[in-house]
Amino acid sequence: MGKQRIMQRFARWHIWLGWLVGVPILMWTVTGLVMVIKPIEEVRGNHLRKEVQERALPADTQIAVSLPAESTRPVRSVTTQVERGETITRILYMDGTSARFRPDGSAMGPLSEVEARLLVAEQIVGGDKVANTARFDADSVPFDFRRELPVWQVALADGTHVYVGTETGNIEAVRTAWWRTFDFVWGLHIMDLKTREDTSHPVLILFAILSVVGALLGCALMFRRRKFSGIAK
Repeated sequence: MGKQRIMQRFARWHIWLGWLVGVPILMWTVTGLVMVIKPIEEVRGNHLRKEVQERALPADTQIAVSLPAESTRPVRSVTTQVERGETITRILYMDGTSARFRPDGSAMGPLSEVEARLLVAEQIVGGDKVANTARFDADSVPFDFRRELPVWQVALADGTHVYVGTETGNIEAVRTAWWRTFDFVWGLHIMDLKTREDTSHPVLILFAILSVVGALLGCALMFRRRKFSGIAK
């Protein structure tokens, strides 16, 4: 009788926990299914990036870039490479900003809208089908970019957003329509629709613990019921 009372109590707890965590468990299952439908490389838009052949620096290349004497910004790296037929030296600073220079040492200005569109057309499949473009400062970038970097947003006809750094001159991100769907269900999955980055917060931890307890109770009840059924026979 004692075991039966314990099992009855477990059953009641299991039912109440089922009502409490049933919706989150279903949500986790559905969002998990959505997130694995397509390979992560396709979600990230890597399949849209064209292979760009790297070119060696000309043998007579001379680098005339030097940091301004009055500059106090720490430098992370300095690289020189051929980009779209032009030799460019890029200085990346520790604060995340960057600057580009020509071989004679003259600074290159921010990427123009025309240059951004040409870059997208050259390196992205369907990049010549542009719906519209918009420039964003580092502190006001769209939610689907979420990096503090000044960019051009080149919106394509199929709903893909290609982000080109105005200072870096590179394609910084490709956000397909499916990426935005993935991003939304990921926010649901971790119960953080605001930033979609916090994977360890009290609400998520609480529901995860309750779900584990509910699952353990269900396993115990299933095992005990089978045992009692065998004795009855």
